[in-house]
Amino acid sequence: MVDSQMKYGVQEAVELLKKTATAKFDESIDLALHLGVDPKKSDQSVRGTVSMPAGTGKKIKIVVLTKGDKYKEAEEAGADAVGAEDLVEKISGGWLDFDLVLATPDIMAQVGKLGKVLGKRGLMPNPKAGTVTMDIGKAVKEFKAGKLEFKMDKTGNVHMGIGKISFDEKAIKDNILAAIEAINKAKPSSVKGIFIRSATVSSTMGPGIKLNTSKFIKEEA
Repeated sequence: MVDSQMKYGVQEAVELLKKTATAKFDESIDLALHLGVDPKKSDQSVRGTVSMPAGTGKKIKIVVLTKGDKYKEAEEAGADAVGAEDLVEKISGGWLDFDLVLATPDIMAQVGKLGKVLGKRGLMPNPKAGTVTMDIGKAVKEFKAGKLEFKMDKTGNVHMGIGKISFDEKAIKDNILAAIEAINKAKPSSVKGIFIRSATVSSTMGPGIKLNTSKFIKEEA
């Protein structure tokens, strides 16, 4: 059903996603983008966040490192664990039962001790990713609702889980477009020429479906 040489418009790609996902479980949908950047240049690093209009279909466990009145704010917003030095020590000791770490700026000196533990897992809080903020309650709610952090890897690729195959076609389409738009906005000023070289969408067990990015961005403009 999928022509490996063909680049599809987003609507057609979503229809093919639905047809080719035949597993007996609710497959995840992955969007992979290859960017026209030089990964070795620090000023061409791509990182940011995007709020998925239809959510991600995944429940995530959020840890908040904070103190003072922000502690209660994080708890009320739905954080799964909240703490200060005590939680830093727990994570240092090997506890990693969470998907995301948020922190307030006033505790970053202590959080810095977790660089080795969190860094290699891509979980270190960072202001550019919206994971270091004083507006901690809002951040917890946004990430729980489907806000995602994206980060380019060493080869200039970005991978994002953008939903589940059980989503309706409009929800999948909206999420793809939101992701592409966010990546485009994160284009470093030093990058010249074509920024998004290729984009492929696939379900967990399904084939990769290449997207005609220039076509569908114009269609949806």
